[in-house]
Amino acid sequence: MKKKANRLDAIKMIISSNEIGSQEDLLQALGKEGFELTQATLSRDLKQLKVAKAANTNGKYVYVLPNDILYKRHSHQQSASEMLMSNGFVSLQFSHNIAVIRTRPGYASSIAYDIDNRECPHILGTIAGDDTIMLVLAEKTSHDDVRAFLSEIIPNI
Repeated sequence: MKKKANRLDAIKMIISSNEIGSQEDLLQALGKEGFELTQATLSRDLKQLKVAKAANTNGKYVYVLPNDILYKRHSHQQSASEMLMSNGFVSLQFSHNIAVIRTRPGYASSIAYDIDNRECPHILGTIAGDDTIMLVLAEKTSHDDVRAFLSEIIPNI
């Protein structure tokens, strides 16, 4: 039996990458990932995650995460197990003394936490949302120095 935290992560990843319209469909998707649970347990998990149902662009009601405002779906489908093995990094972009890291939904705060705990002199601070991290860079910091530092935390940067 896999741990609850892993199950909750898998639920978030399945919902954010697929259009799931019922608990039965979600139970089947979780089963394919090796999670065995009852409908009652799934219902409690959905309540804890504050999952709601909303109409997608086709008018079909599907589960959405609280911060999934645009109800985006990834074009390249990964299994929840594949997503659990990655660190959630999507992209890094710079604008003068600001860097923006994009992640998959739910990953930004943990990556920002890791960045803040390394105390890099090039990074003054971070602000994390659900899938975006903003880094404020020290004056005259090179983007290459920041990228090199971040590669120690995010290997696939």
